[in-house]
Amino acid sequence: MKTSITTKTETRVWLPEPTLRRLPWYLAHLSMLRRDGVEHVSSRGIADAIGVDASQIAKDLSHLGVRGKTGIGYEVGALERELRDYLGFGTGHNAVIVGVGSLGAALIRDRGLQRYGLNIVAGIDTNADLLGTRVGDIVISGYDALPGLVVDHDAAIGIITVPARYAQDAADRLVEAGVRAIWNFTPFRIRVPEGVVITNTSIYSHLAVMYNRIDSARQ
Repeated sequence: MKTSITTKTETRVWLPEPTLRRLPWYLAHLSMLRRDGVEHVSSRGIADAIGVDASQIAKDLSHLGVRGKTGIGYEVGALERELRDYLGFGTGHNAVIVGVGSLGAALIRDRGLQRYGLNIVAGIDTNADLLGTRVGDIVISGYDALPGLVVDHDAAIGIITVPARYAQDAADRLVEAGVRAIWNFTPFRIRVPEGVVITNTSIYSHLAVMYNRIDSARQ
């Protein structure tokens, strides 16, 4: 069966961060199209649905060596698989979460993350009342168990959901235990050695932008 996409390389291409941030939007739309039985879509069709310029979409996909067929566009199923594989959503990535308060517990219970390849396999907290208790299938442990948990579960990712003043300490302990990437949910800008990947997701920053835009719209 012919496919409407082609791939130039088998290795993962290094993409600019803005492009990486757009690819999940394309993937989400393609998944909806596939569920609706749509077989082909053009760059313009994706653009009209998600509000990104069609030329930008074509450029982003060309970074992956993916191009649509003239007069046909992209094969929805093939492009969805290509993006899911490239983004790593089809591969399991084990993670340890430090800080099992309301946010940390919610992330552990969010089984939707597994659809995107993230498996939270252990939880760490300093609250003595939480140690030994369960959140979902996860037994909460103290920092003394962290190195063993990282090794036993081959956990490459550490998730930090502690109060900001404890964020650097949490990062240091995760790096020492052997994680290679940190997803930081605190507003504190942690520092890590070269070679450790950091992604910052500050809920407070997004709230600040939203509040500011609301107030600006009233003027």
